[in-house]
Amino acid sequence: MFSRLRYSVALLRAGRTLAAYDGLLTPEQLRQLPWSARLGLSVAKLGTKRPNTSGSSAVAEALSSLGPSYIKLGQFLATRPDLVGPHRAFELKALQDRLPPFPSDVAKQTIRDTLGADVSQIFSEFGPAVAAASIAQVHKARTVEGQERAVKVLRPGVGKRFAADLGSFYFAAQLIEQFSSEGRRLRPVAAVHMLEQSMKQELDLRMEAAALSEMAQNSAGDPGFRVPKVDWERTGRDVLTTEWIDGIPIADVEEIREQGFDLVTLGDTVIQSFLRHAIRDGFFHADMHQGNLFIDRAGNLVAVDFGIVGRLGPKESMFLAEILYGFITRDYLRVSKVHFEAGYVPREHDPAVFAQAIRAIGEPIMDRPANQISMARLLTQLFEVTAQFDMQAQPQLLLLQKTMVVVEGVARTLNPGLNMWVTAEPVVREWIERKLGPAGKLEGFTSSMGRAFISLPSMLEDARRVTTMLSDMAATGGLKLSSETTEQLARAQSQHARWTRIWLALCAISLAVIAIKLTV
Repeated sequence: MFSRLRYSVALLRAGRTLAAYDGLLTPEQLRQLPWSARLGLSVAKLGTKRPNTSGSSAVAEALSSLGPSYIKLGQFLATRPDLVGPHRAFELKALQDRLPPFPSDVAKQTIRDTLGADVSQIFSEFGPAVAAASIAQVHKARTVEGQERAVKVLRPGVGKRFAADLGSFYFAAQLIEQFSSEGRRLRPVAAVHMLEQSMKQELDLRMEAAALSEMAQNSAGDPGFRVPKVDWERTGRDVLTTEWIDGIPIADVEEIREQGFDLVTLGDTVIQSFLRHAIRDGFFHADMHQGNLFIDRAGNLVAVDFGIVGRLGPKESMFLAEILYGFITRDYLRVSKVHFEAGYVPREHDPAVFAQAIRAIGEPIMDRPANQISMARLLTQLFEVTAQFDMQAQPQLLLLQKTMVVVEGVARTLNPGLNMWVTAEPVVREWIERKLGPAGKLEGFTSSMGRAFISLPSMLEDARRVTTMLSDMAATGGLKLSSETTEQLARAQSQHARWTRIWLALCAISLAVIAIKLTV
């Protein structure tokens, strides 16, 4: 009960902060709100100081003012236009995860506590922060052996702050699912869980080191792509040390051209590398914006900052590959059937009607010029159409779609004439042929048989235990409750319901304010 009250207060505080930013809503949007919503906003703003901001950046500034957790929440909601609407999701893409750096002395103390040695014993040089964000900041250093390193240090206290805010996020998501049928379809609780898992990885820098190591192993044979090597000896929970990448930022197109690198080839590498990682490995860099990509002296694409990664299971990887291949070949009925086979669209719908809706998405873009074909926009429209057929939101696919939007934008800065279908086709076709060809079928069959054989003893033991339990219940007449126990449960339920009505009213007010500000 007390935790619910605490979450309610936290949501009310966030709602008041958002309400204070008048620039979040235009006068026209305010007029379109029902009178009760306008009244709620007016009440929420009582006693607040109006910040000086512009309407274009109000939502970003409002979330930034609420702290690191809300910055991450805003970045996550930018990947969920189904939750906050396309307009608000677009605005949230401008949310920059930049904060003033904390003192170098604090960073050195964190390194000392994590690695068990003074910084001077580990590094011969340790410079000021070169980049600072809500979770950590990066320093350039040199080891005593003379090797240049990038040292990422966790921001002090950020873990406790996120843990405190996470409870209110879950609480709000549960209320949405409890009182909204559309909310249950969009699965906000699953979305918050995904945010939690992502943040757990970001808050333990050993997980980012492991992600770098896994990506290096997966992509060892990939042409033109690599990641920094991890310095495990100088890495711990709050400190990550990698090789320093002395490359050209991918945003500096003119410098890349002057160095003689082929921009068309690099654009293809960006797209094909991402698709290989997502479809082939089921593991991809989920924050591939320009600031995290460099071109090294050998012309390789180098990706850094693996704090946010995405994973697709075998079913999701095959789902993505078959969807893309279906659009490439214009086999819309196959794209439709893939949705049904994956269990994403309920069986009561007609696959042929769903294929018709998909055709309405695919055909208008097929004959357009190359620079007007957007695979990311196609997937966005596809996910919007699936809502009409009661498809539950799949957070892992939405994260992939958001990343693809970013990756496609990066590739087009290098090659504005990039043809997405021509670039993607070899990667997708290779994966389809590998998995659906004779060798792939045999591999899947032998793997399934092996798993079934290994799990057979535990299955037999489970069956024996269930049989014994059912026999015992039948012999004793089943589970019974005394009248005294029943009365105690009824009294507890009545008392609980009275308190529930109170905190539900408080939360309804705060949630209404937050929802209005983020979705209108």
